[in-house]
Amino acid sequence: MRRARALAALAGALAVCAIPSTASAQEPPPDSQFQKVVIDQTPGEAIDLAVLPDGRVLHTERTGEVWLHDPVTGLKTLAAKLDVYQHDEEGLQSIAIDPNFEENGWIYLYYSPPLDTPVDDPATIENEGDAPFTGTAEDFEPFEGHIQLSRFQWTGDTIDLESEQQILQVPVDRGICCHVGGDIVFDGDGNLLLSTGDDTNPFESDGYTPIDEREDRNPAFDAQRTSANTNDLRGKVLRITVADDGSYTVPDDNLFAGDDSELTRDEIYVMGLRNPFRIEYNLVTDQLYVADYSPDADEADPERGPAGQGKWMIVTEAGNYGWPYCATAELPYQDYDFETETSSGAFDCANPVNESPHNTGLTELPPVTQPDVWYSYDLSPDFPELGVGGIGPMAGPAYQFDAKAAKKGSPKRRTAWPEYYDNVPLFYEWTRDYIKAFFTEGDDVVAIEDVLASFELVHPIDMEFGPDGSLYVLNYGDGFFGKNLPGAELVRIDYLGATGDRSPTVTVEADPEEGYPSPLTVNFTSTVSDPEGRKLRYAWDFDSDGTIDSRDPNPTHTYEADGEYQATLTVTDQAKRVVSDYVIVTVGQRPEITLTITTDANGFQFGDSVQYEVTVVDDQPTDCNEVIVSYVLGHDTHGHPLSASTGCSGTIQTSASGHEGEDNIRAVFNASYSDPGAGDLPPLTDTDEVVLEQGEVSP
Repeated sequence: MRRARALAALAGALAVCAIPSTASAQEPPPDSQFQKVVIDQTPGEAIDLAVLPDGRVLHTERTGEVWLHDPVTGLKTLAAKLDVYQHDEEGLQSIAIDPNFEENGWIYLYYSPPLDTPVDDPATIENEGDAPFTGTAEDFEPFEGHIQLSRFQWTGDTIDLESEQQILQVPVDRGICCHVGGDIVFDGDGNLLLSTGDDTNPFESDGYTPIDEREDRNPAFDAQRTSANTNDLRGKVLRITVADDGSYTVPDDNLFAGDDSELTRDEIYVMGLRNPFRIEYNLVTDQLYVADYSPDADEADPERGPAGQGKWMIVTEAGNYGWPYCATAELPYQDYDFETETSSGAFDCANPVNESPHNTGLTELPPVTQPDVWYSYDLSPDFPELGVGGIGPMAGPAYQFDAKAAKKGSPKRRTAWPEYYDNVPLFYEWTRDYIKAFFTEGDDVVAIEDVLASFELVHPIDMEFGPDGSLYVLNYGDGFFGKNLPGAELVRIDYLGATGDRSPTVTVEADPEEGYPSPLTVNFTSTVSDPEGRKLRYAWDFDSDGTIDSRDPNPTHTYEADGEYQATLTVTDQAKRVVSDYVIVTVGQRPEITLTITTDANGFQFGDSVQYEVTVVDDQPTDCNEVIVSYVLGHDTHGHPLSASTGCSGTIQTSASGHEGEDNIRAVFNASYSDPGAGDLPPLTDTDEVVLEQGEVSP
């Protein structure tokens, strides 16, 4: 192991008091010297972010939107809207900017194009958008698709979708859950690294390894076809060198580069991963940080294998991390036969062999590499600083302190983080809502400390340091695959030091937020707090046209025409710190929908086929083809989207999908409808949700 057991025992005794040499034996700066500045309180179903060199911020929604946030004007504008396939977890995943962005203007997106994948026909009871669990190759073939890695030109405030250069396509089996996450980073040589999930349904394997080889079973239940397949791009970190025309070559030290085999893919740098949702690259140390998700078993089973394990790795050379045969190099799974429901012994992590009928690559695989950090649901004896809870590891960035800028007191970096965190990788936990600092020496983790433990995080899903040295954090929020979830926000965390000026805080409201017909008079109010008690300057932009419409803290404005308007208040203090907030005002009738789920007299039971009905009240004719009802298995504080149906009425087949008998699961039904819009009024959306516990009778 890379971390000595003695160090782990010492950490267990001293908690987080060990101070690494890289921190010069200093105490960590207290939370009181940092400030969280909210950039966007309603980021939608936020997935990924990127900070531009000029300080503006981009963030994505899984539903295909890319939003641009301007810290000077406070405005949030739509930079792009991609048409994406959205069954289960698919959609718009990752965004990244080119290392030479200021010269070439390239922005990279990883997204699911619609293709000709089957979708639900609202005129039928059957859900044609769900792939069958059993059948023949002909039954599964229509659901074969891909996720697209492309790059696009930046126009200055939008992404030119017509400029697309398609770089790489990662195969995916659609119509069935899960693990299609992807993240994009660049190394010091300009190579692009893309992480990919194993694209395997984990819910019929009792929380252990999904290696179902039955002949009539959907191949999506066998992770040997992807993560353990040397001829497949899923469950990997890929590394490529993109050329000017969008084509690519591969570095000669990738895992299988140059072997001239039809059984391997040269793009593979790291294999044997389950769902490496976040990766980061340290340009100073040339280290790739990878965090990989775990299956759900909360305890070991001698007939199946270990309990779930979250992992974090420092990668400096190509390798295999073992999934689905080994949780770590020392924790093998049992070779389980899903036909006979028997095990034939543990897999050999030193010499893994892929004999699955779904394997199209090499049979003999590289030995499994031990991760640098691993932990389960209970307290880890090796890494007790990680605590207890769910398993949702995320690899965060390593901060690079700019000593020259700090010495000169650069105004562009007056909120930059302190030298204490110089070159220290951050680790964050999606389920446990925290950030940790992993202090390292070489490839060893020598100490783990809390970072901003008093700050509220609600399922952090991405973070990166900006050119100003501040940390930008995207919180997904509590809820299940919807917009504006409680706790969802895009924030900037500034370091102010012991005597630094703090930014004001601002919240705005509108009364009414919605109304019709036009003209509509709206009363705006602002709640502003300035810790320094200094004079503030107010600037309202009622319609996002870049023009200041009022400097009154609490103005009134009349909207003369139907439309959806973003009213933004920007507040500037005497130190030229800028904060903003906005409210959406709708002049027009938003549809109002009601979702009804019908259960039998015995109440809801997982496995039931439930009837749903959606009623819509609107000033325009209802198009039932635009009604989407999703079924999500709620598990703890997160959810697994399992199915989606279209139409104002229909049937949804429910399942507990591997969580049978647990007391922390519930069925979540979410309905959404968007009307067609009219004139200057864009399409308006309303949602409704029904959550049922097992045995509960629908209202």
